[in-house]
Amino acid sequence: MNPPDDSLKLRGGLKVIRDELRNGVITGPITGSVVLHTSSGTWQPTEFPGFYVKPIYEDAVAGERTLLMKIEAGARADAHEHPTQFEQIYVLSGTFVDGSRTLAAGDYCCRAPGARHEGGSDPGAMVLVFYSRR
Repeated sequence: MNPPDDSLKLRGGLKVIRDELRNGVITGPITGSVVLHTSSGTWQPTEFPGFYVKPIYEDAVAGERTLLMKIEAGARADAHEHPTQFEQIYVLSGTFVDGSRTLAAGDYCCRAPGARHEGGSDPGAMVLVFYSRR
């Protein structure tokens, strides 16, 4: 009898070590390459109506998080801030309104910890968001 395999097989023969993939989220620190197919998993509502996130990566010790964020058409987030987090946003599709600026697919925005901001989307958007503790 073979010993139990401590990994999950994914498409293309890649493996994800079980310790690095918990609840559909890659948890750091990691070793080597880790793949997560984001088509699986569920969207989680946020405090702002019409904004949903799908966590991809988290390292609580380092204070790092990566999320996919889906914004429904017409959704708006009230002014808020992330007091201890540096925030980076990359627009994948649609448009994202950041205050008085409109970001289109391929545009990038970063914010210092504590920077007050609001956001939303008229047609809807998909963005990749990175947070790191400062």
